[in-house]
Amino acid sequence: MNVQFMQIDQEQLVALFQQGIRIEVENLIKTLSEQKPSKKEFLSRKETADFFGVSVVTIHSWVNEGLISFYKMGNRTYFKRSELIEQLLNSQKTVA
Repeated sequence: MNVQFMQIDQEQLVALFQQGIRIEVENLIKTLSEQKPSKKEFLSRKETADFFGVSVVTIHSWVNEGLISFYKMGNRTYFKRSELIEQLLNSQKTVA
């Protein structure tokens, strides 16, 4: 393991984080666009978590923060795949 200490101010640190996040979002968008279309349009919480590569707890947080839209069917929550991709693309525009 290689540890380096550097002096960096808060603005530079934020810029580094934003750059890292931007790269990860771009990679995710590229991966999603290369996937074969699925016939299943509505995803469960677990399927949505797998879709984004995050935990179900993160999906719950995103719902509470209004970052992703959801649909209630009975007592179950579902997410529309096409809307998730659109929301991901829109979030990329706000990060850039």
